[in-house]
Amino acid sequence: MNPWETLTGSDLTREWKAFEARAEALPPDFREAWGQVTSHLFAYGSFTGRNLMPILDGALGLLEETAADGQRVEAVLGDDIAGFCAALAGGEGARSHRDRWREQLNRTVARKLSRLGG
Repeated sequence: MNPWETLTGSDLTREWKAFEARAEALPPDFREAWGQVTSHLFAYGSFTGRNLMPILDGALGLLEETAADGQRVEAVLGDDIAGFCAALAGGEGARSHRDRWREQLNRTVARKLSRLGG
């Protein structure tokens, strides 16, 4: 990957379009599951989302294999898609960007309050 692609994010756009083309070939229930997986995984992404690309590639590959084997989507994802995505992103209870921002805000407020009180 060249620096210009990294800077502009055009490599991510190209990868995302390839993911979407692969997802279009899935049966309808698998496409719906792919949409849910992507929406749940975005909460675990970095600012650019670059860290999610290998995870998304693996999840889509899993859906493709399951569809090719003629299994149901629930066989691989289960009933808890959000939990499945949390496990993919780094384990159950993985911290999302919202959790990190909340912790940062709490630290900042505590620091400001300690300056006011002392």
